[in-house]
Amino acid sequence: MPDTDYPATKFISPDTTATGERRASVDWRGLKTLWLNTGTLCNIECTNCYIESSPTNDRLVYLSLSDITPFLDEIDELGSGPIEIGVTGGEPFMAPEIIDILKACLSRGHSLLVLTNAMRPMMRPHIQDGLLRLRNLAGDRLCLRISLDHHTEALHDTERGKGSFAIAMEGISWLAANRFDVSLAGRMALTDNEADARAAYGELARDTGLILDPSDARQLVLFPEMIPGDDPPEITTACWNLLDKDPADIMCASQRMVVRRKGAGRASVTACTLLPYHPEFELGHTLKEATADPVKLNHPWCASFCVLGGGSCSA
Repeated sequence: MPDTDYPATKFISPDTTATGERRASVDWRGLKTLWLNTGTLCNIECTNCYIESSPTNDRLVYLSLSDITPFLDEIDELGSGPIEIGVTGGEPFMAPEIIDILKACLSRGHSLLVLTNAMRPMMRPHIQDGLLRLRNLAGDRLCLRISLDHHTEALHDTERGKGSFAIAMEGISWLAANRFDVSLAGRMALTDNEADARAAYGELARDTGLILDPSDARQLVLFPEMIPGDDPPEITTACWNLLDKDPADIMCASQRMVVRRKGAGRASVTACTLLPYHPEFELGHTLKEATADPVKLNHPWCASFCVLGGGSCSA
């Protein structure tokens, strides 16, 4: 995989860094967000997709309702009340049972954050009809986060292919017209100045009819970059104090992701959304198994995206 192309002396031992220092880890603090990766198939192939989604990548296959039901049951057994359920891919609206999956989550009282490119899969009539029914069921518990890499057509299309921006804007306009709760996600690497970028996204939202506060980091997320071959420093236990970071704020303290691997007999759970292909970050087949031990930050993206970049995929 390209994202393992980092210096061979680093990110090897789960317990110590290349310099012999104790590697940082993150203890479990309770479930805030459960992610469902509905599969790596996507209608487009982006230049810099961290999960390498494409029209042909089916390493993670479509989740079914029967795959996710045991996890919903397990959440109920925890007795801690409704949580946020994040839905990602690939493109979630390509999954055949996506509307049934979303309905099942909402019916249990959970809130939903659905990540989508808002393109043709979402705009199919039966998906639109299903979304309108879910909007009526969910109230304010359903949010669709649209991946809009840049607020200009040229830069967005450079990443996602010619015509992608215009098609996405059609989907965003439909969501706005039908009063869905929508947030946007862009990329810091394509932005020279964050304040200017937020202002430009805000103007785009107003032109489209979206009700969106671009200064709110939950309504407009500008993600730090995850670069294959990146060489960030390894995170040691001393870094928490040096960086004034709390391990409780790192994604793997409160989030897990459900995936179904091609050829696997059942779904499994990974430590986070970023590393679904790495066996050392696959933690079991149940939430109980997947939250028993600390997660050791033994990957460059643990450093560049989560600790140093301050990124989180959830709301």
